[in-house]
Amino acid sequence: MKECKVFLKPKKEESLLRFHPWVFSGAIQTIEGEPEEGDLVEVYGTNGRFLGIGHYQIGSIAVRILSFKPVTIDAAFWEERIRIAYALRQALELAGVENNNTFRLIHGEGDNLPGLVIDMYAHTAVMQAHSVGMHYARHQIAEALKAVLGDSLQNIYYKSEATLPYKANLGSEDGYLYGGEVEDIALENGLKFCVDWQKGQKTGFFVDQRENRSLLERYAKGRSVLNMFCYTGGFSFYAMRGGAKVVHSVDSSAKAISLTNKNVELNFPGDPRHEAYAEDAFKYLEKMGSNYDLIILDPPAFAKHKNVLRNALQGYRKLNAIAFEKIKPGGILFTFSCSQVVSKENFRLAVFSAAAQSGRSVRILHQLTQPADHPVNIYHPEGEYLKGLVLYVE
Repeated sequence: MKECKVFLKPKKEESLLRFHPWVFSGAIQTIEGEPEEGDLVEVYGTNGRFLGIGHYQIGSIAVRILSFKPVTIDAAFWEERIRIAYALRQALELAGVENNNTFRLIHGEGDNLPGLVIDMYAHTAVMQAHSVGMHYARHQIAEALKAVLGDSLQNIYYKSEATLPYKANLGSEDGYLYGGEVEDIALENGLKFCVDWQKGQKTGFFVDQRENRSLLERYAKGRSVLNMFCYTGGFSFYAMRGGAKVVHSVDSSAKAISLTNKNVELNFPGDPRHEAYAEDAFKYLEKMGSNYDLIILDPPAFAKHKNVLRNALQGYRKLNAIAFEKIKPGGILFTFSCSQVVSKENFRLAVFSAAAQSGRSVRILHQLTQPADHPVNIYHPEGEYLKGLVLYVE
């Protein structure tokens, strides 16, 4: 392997000395060698001090640091990192327990593996690379997964077509790196659901809402529930187990609605309390009456880049304003943003503006975030992406 070294400009090493795992292109003084995207490079300060080793990439983030110590990135490295991550999930009582086999095993920077996401669904690991370096390392990572998880792992599905930098032109195709059995029924807190990791969004299910779904279950008894942007119905079947009077699931995708119905049937066969609609969210909200006293707003990311932040905040304001206008007195609103570029303060301000517009009395019951299997590296606060509020509306 060719040796390439990146040297930083004076005073640009501070963030790495504080263990932030990104090197921005503007911080680079010179590069020794000719690294290609995905290559491993060593990073040095102007005084020649070693700062880290990581994957080189084209773009504003030029290096994603894998280690701040001079280590060899080999099979043993991947196995150790995955073993540490798995031990955390065991400590959280998410892995190896009877009523749950669904969790995030690797959460990028939060598990000191920037550019890599791995979700577990029963005996299947779904791997997603967000950098070229992780794409090149996928087979080593797969071997490390097998070494750590042993016989409990039967399939590894690689799903990175949509997440890899398109300019890298890798021609990557999604597919199995190991196994190939489509055993798509997983278990979360004792509830069953189908996972479409081959064609579904993200890795097939939104694992990051597990604890928030459990919280919703506690509020659902006797309520009429609207699960907007339901995707595969996670909040819906938790609401039903919580004793909801009626549950309506809405998503613009007919395929998502089909999966929602399938999941509800898995857990509550023949239950007449649930109905699902493939319809545009805003259109449904505009035409609905004041029928609901528990509403969930969990939209897809309105902003993936800072240049569309303003439009995203307007979207959140509009969405929440309709919910405040239509929800019954004494209603509870679960509202979320999963856009990383939308800060907690920005999101709260958008919801505050919507509440003020409605003129109703609104109180915050809970402030929500991502669960512990989506850890935030304390040196990388950007990893906190999921924001949520539970509001009581008089």
